[in-house]
Amino acid sequence: MSILPHRARSALRTFLSSEAAAGIVLIAAAAIALILANVPATAPGYAALLDLRTGPLLSSEHGAMTVHLWINDGLMAVFFLLVGLEIKRELVDGQLASAADRRLPFLAAAAGMIVPALVFLAVTGSDRALQPGWAIPAATDIAFAVGVLALLGPRVPPQLKLLLATIAIVDDMGAVAIIAVAYTDHVAAMALGVAVATVAGLYVLNRRGVLTLWPYLLGFAALWLAIFMSGIHATIAGVVTAALIPFRATSDAADHHGSPLHRLEHALSPWVAFVVVPLFGLANAGVPLANTSLATLVEPLVLGIALGLFVGKQAGIFAAIWLADRLRIARRPHGVSWRQLYGMALVAGIGFTMSLFIGGLAFTDPALLDRVKVGVLAGSIASALAGMALLATARRRDA
Repeated sequence: MSILPHRARSALRTFLSSEAAAGIVLIAAAAIALILANVPATAPGYAALLDLRTGPLLSSEHGAMTVHLWINDGLMAVFFLLVGLEIKRELVDGQLASAADRRLPFLAAAAGMIVPALVFLAVTGSDRALQPGWAIPAATDIAFAVGVLALLGPRVPPQLKLLLATIAIVDDMGAVAIIAVAYTDHVAAMALGVAVATVAGLYVLNRRGVLTLWPYLLGFAALWLAIFMSGIHATIAGVVTAALIPFRATSDAADHHGSPLHRLEHALSPWVAFVVVPLFGLANAGVPLANTSLATLVEPLVLGIALGLFVGKQAGIFAAIWLADRLRIARRPHGVSWRQLYGMALVAGIGFTMSLFIGGLAFTDPALLDRVKVGVLAGSIASALAGMALLATARRRDA
């Protein structure tokens, strides 16, 4: 029996121990969506269900609330709340707590966002109608990507899974910033003022040491509504609220069980992994394939997204890690071969959830949205298959 102090497992590490199940559920949801959207008997009902009005008119910009809108703007705010909690904990007392720890995943994530965007812009050329989609291939889907690594079992060392998860978390930070800055057309001043006042109230609660969760959750709901009505994408409310949830660390526990952040993160994690994200996949992956052919894959929008994910991600992440190691800026994980790192960089090209989400912000034309889905699915599947093939044959030791 160990006499060492007990160290509570963080939600990230808990997720890494069950990511195969979460990834499989997400894959199943995407497959079901594709079936529902393409079987003649279910396609009309699938589309009608997503467009079903289920709430009042909260914002003239968004129109009446529908099932699809509740999932994309409501439930996904909870997803971003969990993402924000993970980011805060990792920055304060986790894998990103020190400057040395941050160096490699920050460099890799930055390159893994910039290069895919450049690939997309290079492929789409001067077509200004397609340029808003530049950020679609910049994101990595943590559930899908880490789930793929889990399916390979012991062939993938734990430090490689952790590096990919950390890069994906930093990637999410960049995606949140992009959503807030690049995909906000106009802002309603009064609603924004209410949002600012709500944030100020949450800040006061934090500074006064309030550890009860319900005031923060009420603040989260109020902030979501204010931001939704302001014109800024409402999912930002999740990240902002997470930054103000108190985190309590002690010398004998990396993630104290009495910490409000700890409690909320562990409570949300299974619901987000097994309910929220699969529902998002079910609502967004259903692209009708009746008018899709091989020629569709070389259309600029589809090809730009697919190559951005498959080529841009692997090139950006692997080049950043290689240069950082060679220039002694940051060291690659001990015991991980370059072949394994390249396989991980390939798997990082799975951009399902966040890529589809950004695609929905970039384009409103249903025809373009269908092309976005085809590009995301093509790039993500190619990345998954190539990464799995490489990692399945990789050895731990370098040649």
